[in-house]
Amino acid sequence: ILTRLAETPARVTDLARPTGLRLPTVMRHLSVLEEAGLITTSKDGRIRTCAIVLEALDPVRTWLDEQRAIWEARLDRLDAFVMNVMKESKE
Repeated sequence: ILTRLAETPARVTDLARPTGLRLPTVMRHLSVLEEAGLITTSKDGRIRTCAIVLEALDPVRTWLDEQRAIWEARLDRLDAFVMNVMKESKE
């Protein structure tokens, strides 16, 4: 749902259609996302439209960037270790 909403706001029925889930189930998911501040909803007559709140994902993005840096450093050390072992085994 978040991936879809990252493209453009969408009606609830349009969000539900590709999931294969019943509308009440999707509405519960949307309610959780809205309570978490990840999406907003607006209603025009009988049509409810959802939009993502990209700023709400900033803490997740920060955490992922930190994790990426940690793992890149670990993999660089592993690469150096493997290269050293291979070099020593050739000698």
